Formats: sequence, structure tokens, C-alpha cells
Amino acid sequence: MKRSWDRPEPDAKGLVEPSGAPFSRRASLLRGAAGLAGVLALVGCSASENDSLAPMAANQPEEASGHMMEEPPPLVAGEALDGPLLRRFYARRDFEPVWTTREAEARAFKALVLRARDHGLDPELFQADLLHRMEAFPPDRRDLLLTHAVLTYAEALAFGALSPSRRNDREAIKAEPLDVTEVLYEALDGADPVAAIEALAPQTLAYQALREALQRHRTSLRPDRNRVNRLRVIEANLERQRWLPRELPADRVWVNVPDQQLVLYRDDRPVFVTRVVVGNTTDRKQSPEFSTVIESALFNPPWIIPRDIVEADIRPMLKQDPLYLVKNKITLLPNGDAKQAPGPQAGLGAVMFEMPNRFDVYLHDTPDKDAFSRENRRLSNGCIRVQNPLELASLLMNEPMELIQKKVATGDTVRKSLPEPVPVFLLYHTALAAPGRDVEMRPDFYDRDEALWLRLQKRPPEQLVSRAGQVVAAQRPSPAVRPAPTAPTRPAVQRRI
Repeated sequence: MKRSWDRPEPDAKGLVEPSGAPFSRRASLLRGAAGLAGVLALVGCSASENDSLAPMAANQPEEASGHMMEEPPPLVAGEALDGPLLRRFYARRDFEPVWTTREAEARAFKALVLRARDHGLDPELFQADLLHRMEAFPPDRRDLLLTHAVLTYAEALAFGALSPSRRNDREAIKAEPLDVTEVLYEALDGADPVAAIEALAPQTLAYQALREALQRHRTSLRPDRNRVNRLRVIEANLERQRWLPRELPADRVWVNVPDQQLVLYRDDRPVFVTRVVVGNTTDRKQSPEFSTVIESALFNPPWIIPRDIVEADIRPMLKQDPLYLVKNKITLLPNGDAKQAPGPQAGLGAVMFEMPNRFDVYLHDTPDKDAFSRENRRLSNGCIRVQNPLELASLLMNEPMELIQKKVATGDTVRKSLPEPVPVFLLYHTALAAPGRDVEMRPDFYDRDEALWLRLQKRPPEQLVSRAGQVVAAQRPSPAVRPAPTAPTRPAVQRRI
């Protein structure tokens, strides 16, 4: 997997790359031309399989700050490896080779990486072609190649093959950081190093069930186009599962946009399910994927309407009905926005759940109750409209419904903090599975599955690139998706509905 050379590097806990100077001094002193430190310091512009491996550290000029100039990534047969990742790992081993004394483990790890498709991953992301012919390379290159393959495969299992920097703006779900160099370093002295790396994959029932479904579909005797498309959807959704935290919070609000449904979990058990309205399929209105926490509820909230909605929706209505603003208690603001006063017919309804996020997307009530009886509930500007929001407020606040209703009945705008913030996930999972059951497909109404699957392939099928390019381009966020400036802490009002 090729990586950006200038990405932020892990620190001493595995989250910041060590400075260049200590490594460069080490590289200039250790093991000469055939040493791993020398290989990791190579200028990689034209190295081939049989090039001599002369270290460059002794000849590299230092900047005034005392640090080495940025070093290019090492190459094996023209393939760029992740230099910072390899340096972090080998620095722990004093740049000693790993696999020359671990031949059995080397074979097992090579086989593990080549089985990447068991997780819906393209083995070529981890230099599978080079691994097949690695015996033709010099020993130090073989060592680097296998280590790189194992570490990048470990990263893919732990938090996804697509790093957050390679995801699009709406794919804002990401697992907590993990230093895979530390995991491999510790695993090498353990009873089963391969199992330790394999264990980095999600251990959830949903992930395991999707893997089982993947294997069942691969062994099908009907290799038709529908089966191929189904396999790709499963592989795309396995990647989405890897973006989730390794341990999901036992108490959480779960909104799967393709399901058009909200589920509240307590102790990992669903205790409340309700229908929701989600973002329209129009690009600027699609609901994003992210996680945050619900901090509070705002009863009888006003609605500050963004200017793009004013121009697209309100002004056309005003031309048809000059009294539209008066009837809906809307005031046009000097900056182009508008403000709707709170009330039973206000766009946000009786309650809005405040959850900090850069998309300006929230959960809230709506006066349009008929929308929940529709099969197609893709009607909003990106936010999630909840069918039974007061019941949800009662459960989140651990308060009886009578008390919640009294807050609404006053007509006053009142903010009430939750006893504890509750994690909330907005997801786009189009393939769902449970142990022992076949996979259930959900409509990919935002056309995201194919684009994601193509980004998971090192060499996407040429016949699909043109179409997928259009899909990817369509997912680029418009300025309207970005949050408008709000207060540094809690916003007073909701902007999108």
C-alpha cells in the first residue's frame, strides 16, 4: 500500500515519528551497504532488485536545525514501501533483521497476507505480487518487504485499508489509533504471532457474519454478475466495519442511513427502535457518516435556516405565496439566512438533540409526521428527523414522559443536558448479517458502494473506472455541507433539517 511521505507520524506512544537525526546517525554507523539501516536510508528513485544498497546517511547534508532532510521511501522492485512505519519497527530491534531466524513464522505471515481476500481485502495492497517472488530478492530487501506487508496488513485489519486521509469528506468514521509496530514487536515473542495480528480485525458478530457470508458467496456455483456485485457490496461493508471502534460502547444511538431507522442500545441490547427521515439523494443533502456524542436536548428550538436553503426552497415559496413568511413565522436575516420561531409547526419540531459535529447534522423532531409512513424517507437536508423524539428524550435523560411533555408544553426554548453524554453513530451500511443467516442488502441510494470498492483495489478494473470516477466526484462535498460558524461550544440553534 503506497502511503504519503509527509503524513503526521506517531509519537513515542506510537503516534509520532521519531526525529530524523537519531535515525540518520544510526544509519551511518550500522551494518554498511547491506544493512537494513542503509536500505531504509536509500534514495529510492531508481533502485532495482539487484542494486547495491549503499547508505546515504553519511553523505546527506543536514539542515540548520540539525535534522536530516526528508528521506524518500525505500523501494523494492519499484514498489514504494512505508519508510516511517518500517523505521519505527526496526528502530525497536536496533535495525536487526527479523525473518532470517524465523523462517517458519515468515512462511506463516506470508500465507496470512496472501489470504487477505478472506477479509474482503485486495492482497495487492500488501505487495502480494512481490511476496510471490520474494526469494529472488537480496536478504535485506526480503526482510523489509515481508515486514512492510505484515505491518500494512495489520493496519488494514485494525482500522481499515483506507486511511482517514484517503476517505472522502463524508466518510468521517474512524477507529481509535493503534501502533501496529508495537503489536508486531510484542507478538514475535508470543506463542502465536500470526494469531495476534489476525486478532486486530473486528471481533464483532456483525463483522464475523459478513466474513461468513463472503465465503458462502465465493463458493457459490453460480458465477453471475449479480453474485459478483453482491461480493463487492459485502467487501465494501467489511471495510466500513473496520472503521468502527474496536469496542463499541454498550450504550449508544445507532442510525444506519440505508435502514432509515434509529436504534437505542443499552448494554448492547436494542431497547428502542424508531423510523427516521434521512438526507435526500441530492449531493449537497446526503447524510454523512460520523460518530460523536449527544450532549443535550433543546426543547422548542428555533431554526436558523442557511442561505442555500433560503434560496433553493423559501424564496420560490415566497413567490407563490407572499404571506409564506408570516404563516411560517420566518424572518429573513441581513446575511441571507432566515430564522423560524419555535413552535409546533417549526421545522425542528418540539426537540433537537445537540451533538457536536463539523457537518451541522443533528437528530430532531419534525411537524411532518406523514413522512414516516413513506417507504422512501430520503427527504431531509442531511439531518435525521426522528419519528418518536420525545420517547427518545425520555430514555436518554432517564426522565418520565410526563416531565418531558411538560418541558415542551411551556413553549419556552430550554436546554437540558443529558446525565451523561451518549455516543451516537451515523452509518452507511448496505450489507447486514447475523451469525447463521444470509446477508441482508439495503438500497445503496447514495451510490457509495461501488466507489468505495474501487478504492479498495490496487488496480481497479478499467471498464469501471470511468463510471466510478463519476461516482467519486459526486461524493465530493459542496460548500453547503460544511457547518456554518457557530458558538465555540453548544450551538443555540440547528441549521439543517
